[in-house]
Parts: sequence; structure tokens; C-alpha cells
Amino acid sequence: MDETAHELGASRTLWELIERRAALTPDRTALLQGDRSLTFGELRDRCEHVAAGLHDRGVRLGTVVAWQLPTRIETVVLTGALARIGAVQSPLIPFYRDRETSFALRASKADFLAVPGVWRGFDHTEMAHRIGARGVFEAYADLPEGDPSALPPPLAEGTPVRWIYWTSGTTSDPKGVLHTDRSLIAGGSCLGHALHLTPDDVGSIAFPFAHIGGADYLVMLLLYGFPAVLFETFALPDALETYRRHGVTTAGGSTAFYTMFLAEQRKQPGKPLVPTLRLLAGGGAPKPPELYHAVVREMGVQLTHGYGMTEVPMITMGSPDDTPENLATTEGRPPEGMEIRIVDGEVRLRGEAVCRGYLEPEQTAAVFDDDGFLITGDLGRLTASGHLVLTGRLKDVIIRKGENISAKEIEDLLHEHPGVREAAVIGLPDAARGERVCAVVEQPDGAAPLTLDGITAYLRGTGLAVHKLPEQLEVVDALPRNDTLRKVLKYRLRERFSGSVRATS
Repeated sequence: MDETAHELGASRTLWELIERRAALTPDRTALLQGDRSLTFGELRDRCEHVAAGLHDRGVRLGTVVAWQLPTRIETVVLTGALARIGAVQSPLIPFYRDRETSFALRASKADFLAVPGVWRGFDHTEMAHRIGARGVFEAYADLPEGDPSALPPPLAEGTPVRWIYWTSGTTSDPKGVLHTDRSLIAGGSCLGHALHLTPDDVGSIAFPFAHIGGADYLVMLLLYGFPAVLFETFALPDALETYRRHGVTTAGGSTAFYTMFLAEQRKQPGKPLVPTLRLLAGGGAPKPPELYHAVVREMGVQLTHGYGMTEVPMITMGSPDDTPENLATTEGRPPEGMEIRIVDGEVRLRGEAVCRGYLEPEQTAAVFDDDGFLITGDLGRLTASGHLVLTGRLKDVIIRKGENISAKEIEDLLHEHPGVREAAVIGLPDAARGERVCAVVEQPDGAAPLTLDGITAYLRGTGLAVHKLPEQLEVVDALPRNDTLRKVLKYRLRERFSGSVRATS
């Protein structure tokens, strides 16, 4: 690791890290978006003024502030401002709707909710008032500002819980994952070290900043002192001009991003898509080995993939100096300080980047073993070189474009549909998404035939987030079940329908 980055990695809090980077390289660019930019010095100053404005509104040390905002410079500033105060942040991805948002606000006891107003045709402010959110304020283009001299001293310790992230897990309702500044700094530090980043790099954040990967990436920028281009919405080929204009050297996010870049490259074989690009990197979803080889061969860039989750944002990561075999077939190696233990084929974790648990104490007790290792529910093995190979998941979770989706949540809603007798929701392999959501249903006798459009319209009406909607519908006479507890045998459904793509979107 770069010596300066290693020293900054010892910062106790995110705010301390922001201050130390601003003192080191105040005039270096930190954030780029469209025609706008902020240096590290300007980022620190804006965060302080916004912190003062939030303080004037009643935000204090320990106040829970939820924010549901797109990937914008203002969102990063708000994050830094809340870190300056020592508030507890609860980021919500912008495509959460009534069900998920209201649950998260209730569970976290949020005192404030920052929203973007009308964004991509959806009125977040109206939804916030409809679900009874407290302290609603819009934070899209304008943020509250005040006099920083009125602020109390910044938080000195990085070990109290200051972040509540949300993951679907295996239950219907999201789970609130508890993180500290130190756990996020540890994750971002390990990620940057594995990728061999330098101050000369130009990164990019094309995924929702409210994802835990957003905080990870921010920590990387602060440790290594390089800028990142922010994309409020991401689509190819539209984004390519921005990548080229800013000379982006590292991009990615998840398997879906690699696939999109590769598809664009195939439109102009032999011509570099982004001349400065040297690395695609990400995680959050399975990566087929053939995708690695295609990216390296056709795009002429390196591809490194890793393993992380909301509970532990950085577990393993491929490194540019790994062998092609390891980069293609493994999830990389764990960084120093991350312990991996395989128990009966299941991956367990211990280290500073591991979360403190969940909002619900019973959930926390169930996920840590007697030695303090986090039980992931993922299956895997370690190679002789220390690389991790994942072989499956015990959790009934679908990972679509890097986002966890609870099958049970969708099943519970489908069971309320009058045209559904039984339902099973599964994830099927998908080259573009990692996995796609497939609903397999039995219908009552005499019911009108179901269609994918009809099912998705019904689920939209329940307030289910758009990214959770099924992209494939299969109607069967009877779901396969075992002979004891009559449990649905989902592996048989995956075997049956993995090769079919019917009415996907």
C-alpha cells in the first residue's frame, strides 16, 4: 500500500480522513460530475458549512438521518457533513418505494429524511409525506448551510455505530446492518490496496452511492487522493463521452457493468472503448470465467472481481498481479486482517471490516458464531494460494445487478394474488444481470391465465421496488416438493428453467 494511504488508513473517523486528505492535497480534484468539480479542500469546506446548516435544523451527535438520494456531488457532501456532526446515517437506495422505505424509517427511528424531490419521474417528497416520514427535506441541488464556527468539536472515536445500511437477506423485510466509521475505512483501505490504485488514477462511481460500495469508494478516494467521476444515472453508450473526457482509468461496479462495457466494445472491435481505461473492477454478483477472458481479450484491460456484502463490504478481491487463472475462477484473496474460516463448506468471517451486527439483537445473535465469526450463508473453499472460490449460497437470496433481493418477500406478495395458489421465486443465471428474478406459480382451478405484465403490474401496486419485479414468469401444474415437510425444491426449478428465457425485460 502507498505509504501515505497506509498512514491515512489509521484515521479514526471518516471526518478525520476528510480533514487529513484536504490538508495534504487541498487543490487536487476529488469529485467530477458533468461540468462541475470539487477539490478535496472544497469538499471539506462545503461539508463543514452543510454540517452547520444541519446543526441549525436540530441534527446532533447520534441523530438518525436517513437519506434517499442519487449519486451526486451533493450526496457525498451531505455524507461528509453528517460525519462531521457524528450523526447516524441510514442510506436508502433511490429505487426503494413505500414498503422498503417506510420499514427502514420505522426500524431505524429516523429523525430526518433527505430526498431528491421528483427524480426520474417519481415524487420522493410526496412518498415521504405519504408514509409519515419525519423531518423531510429535499437535498438534490441545494443543501442547508450555516456558520461552521457554531459547530461542536468533531467526533473523536470511530468505533460507535454511525451507519445503518439495508440488505434484504432471507426474510421479507430488509435488515438494518450496523457499521462504524472504522469498519468502512477498513473496507475501503483493503479495496484500494488490492487494486493497486495511485494518485494518478481517475475512478468512477456509476452505481447508487447509497449502496455500501459508495462509502467504500469514498474512503478509497480520500486514502489515495485521486478523483472519481459521478454518474447520477448510468447507461451505455451515453456515458462513454464522459469517461473519455475525464480520462477514467478504472471503472466497473458489478458483473452487469462488465457485460455492458463488453457489448459496447463489440460494436467497434479493435478500437479502445476508453483509451485511458486500464481496469474494470467490482463485485456483488457471480462472475462467469468466460466473461473475464472476453474482457481481457477484447477490451485489452484487466478485470478484477471480488467478494463483499453489506455486512462486510470487502472480503476478498482479485489483484491486477494475480494469475489469469485466479482472476477468472476465484474471488481473490482476503486482505491482511480479514480471517476466513470454512466450516462444513460455509464461509465465515472475522475482521475490522465486519459489521457490528443488525438492528435486531436476535438477528445479530444468529449470525455470529461462538468465536465471533460472521456466518455468511455462502458456500466456498480456499485454494492452496489463499484464493477464495465460492460454490453457492445457503441463503435464499437473488443477486440482481449487485443488489440482494429476498425471494420470500416477493413470494409473500404473490400469495395474496387471487390467481396464485402457490409461488416460488428463484434467481436464474443471466449474463447481463448476474441473476434475473423468475416467479414460478401454481394457479387455482378455473383462474384466468397469468401473464408477466399482469404479475408485475400487481406487484407494482403493492409498492414493491422496481428492481425486485420478476423478469420471467413460469406457470406449472405443481411445484416440486420433498416428501417430509413438503418444502419446495427450488434447485429443481433452477435446473428446469435456467435454460429458458421467456418474456424477460
